[in-house]
Amino acid sequence: MRPRPRLGVAGWIGLACVVLYLLVATVGRLHGDPVALVTPGPEAPSLAHPFGTDHLGRDLLARTAEGAWTSLWICLTSIGFAVAVGMPLGVLAGYRHGGRLDGVLMRSVETLQALPQFVFVMFLIGLMGTADMHFGPVTVGNGPRVAFAIGLGFVPYFARVARGATVVEMREDYVTNLRGLGVPTREILFREVLVNVWPPVLGQALLAMAIAVFAEGGLSFLGLGVAPPQATLGNLIADAGGQIIGGDWWYATLPGTVLVLGILGFNLLGETAGGGRPRVVGTGPVRRRAPEQTPKQTPTHKETQ
Repeated sequence: MRPRPRLGVAGWIGLACVVLYLLVATVGRLHGDPVALVTPGPEAPSLAHPFGTDHLGRDLLARTAEGAWTSLWICLTSIGFAVAVGMPLGVLAGYRHGGRLDGVLMRSVETLQALPQFVFVMFLIGLMGTADMHFGPVTVGNGPRVAFAIGLGFVPYFARVARGATVVEMREDYVTNLRGLGVPTREILFREVLVNVWPPVLGQALLAMAIAVFAEGGLSFLGLGVAPPQATLGNLIADAGGQIIGGDWWYATLPGTVLVLGILGFNLLGETAGGGRPRVVGTGPVRRRAPEQTPKQTPTHKETQ
């Protein structure tokens, strides 16, 4: 078993940023009601309201916490959906590397990647609309639709990452040895190859979470994300546009700082996790022995004559 990679300076900074993000989200939810009117108008940060209040008199720390949890939920749901769909497709394509199935899957992935990712997500949200969707007794709001759109945009990304890692693993010596021992292909894929594909996918998932947090904030800023009064970090910053001109600096600065903490933290953790080498399980790769060299014989006296 290879030693796991250390966090390093960048990893610890990223972990600290994520912890601060979660700390604000947790403390803010315990601080008060995000929709309660606590002041007659906007007020600067104070001991009673550490993040100040917004233009309606609502506690900005409580609303920032609600926005942080909403953004994190959308981020985790979208990336989880993308990994659950894209990783099996990539492993299957990598196993059939060079075959017809590999060609069909990869051409489909490249078709989805023809548009820039953010434009593709906006296109999907435009198709689904911003109104609540009703499926019998089930109502689907903006949050699940945004998570689905962001996750679908990431499916090609994870499919390509998983395919590349699978192609590398299928060329390892331990796979050849297991095939020679008669181990079924399904067991090789799910018990050996899939485990070794996880580390690079996990590292890329953390990087994708940083992009997903940014994408959710951008969509909410453009009015395509979760609709008010439910708070997200994006629509809090969007609401602060007119307030900054009036001198209410805290309105966008503090929620924006929390958003930057989430993006920076997941980005640094993803860089750290992606730098680790995959861990080989099972029988492990077989080390090749160097060919034995025959010692040079010293010619005898008769042979030199």
